[in-house]
Amino acid sequence: MGVQSCPKEYMPHRTKGAFMLETTLCGIKLRNPLILASGIRGNSAGLLIRAGKEGAGAATSKSCSLLPHEGHANPTMVDIDGTYINAIGLSNPGVDDEIYEIREAVAKAGIPIIASFYAGKVSDFAAVAARISEAKPAMLEVDISCPSRKDALFSSYAKDASEVCLAVRDATSIPFSAKLSPDVPNIGEIARACVASGASCITAINTIGGMYIDAHARHAVLANSFGGISGAAIKPVALKSVYLVRKAIGPEVPIIGTGGVFTGIDAIEMLMAGATCVGVGTAIATRKESAPFKAIAQEMESFMKKEGYRKLADLKLQE
Repeated sequence: MGVQSCPKEYMPHRTKGAFMLETTLCGIKLRNPLILASGIRGNSAGLLIRAGKEGAGAATSKSCSLLPHEGHANPTMVDIDGTYINAIGLSNPGVDDEIYEIREAVAKAGIPIIASFYAGKVSDFAAVAARISEAKPAMLEVDISCPSRKDALFSSYAKDASEVCLAVRDATSIPFSAKLSPDVPNIGEIARACVASGASCITAINTIGGMYIDAHARHAVLANSFGGISGAAIKPVALKSVYLVRKAIGPEVPIIGTGGVFTGIDAIEMLMAGATCVGVGTAIATRKESAPFKAIAQEMESFMKKEGYRKLADLKLQE
């Protein structure tokens, strides 16, 4: 199937002065560029609906697979002075159950819903894409880069990433984003291959592969031994990755910049690096506000007004 945009309007709950944050992602209008990142909350519709009430511009579901998957054993997460490392292992109820959750979120969230999924082989990516599309999400996110699942890591090589994107493109007409890992020699090359093979958008980045050892116990803290690092520490890597992806794919293809965004200034930096929208993850669990997305959006507005920016497109990096 050919690439088709999916224009929709999701503009409830506007706040005074918020018009400067409105944007478009793959033909879909968003009230602001802040997107709930995948995996931060569970697979239930209620948690995606909650993101809309908290002020998000869009929300991404936790990745699902063709069949139910339990994930890794506990412990699955550790906090190291505000930097997190996790190995959840992509636990999920399977696409058949996830369809009902996505449908409910699409109907009630008031913001675009992005359905994330993964698979262990190319044909399963196509099968999940076709099934999850039945729930009519605004977009899909193809997770080919989870660092704690070796069988789901298709983002290491351009050829593998391309094969997945071609299969997904043939299985659905809904726009989709390929989620990439920074743990590669040339993320721009892989992004370019994904776009050439049908990806409508690039999500950069997934968590960074890492490990934490308890020296006293002489043992890895995570049951899976290694996992993905998130939090403020990965922002410089995310900014570099977004910058390199933008250079590689040009100005037209949208990028969801994700990694280490906690404040409005962090989000502004991500947009200056070349992102179209900004994924927010760990901050949702650590910021104290009842509406964290609204708080980040207000910080963005304050910066833009103070510095004389009238719209998001004006946030360009000076080079």
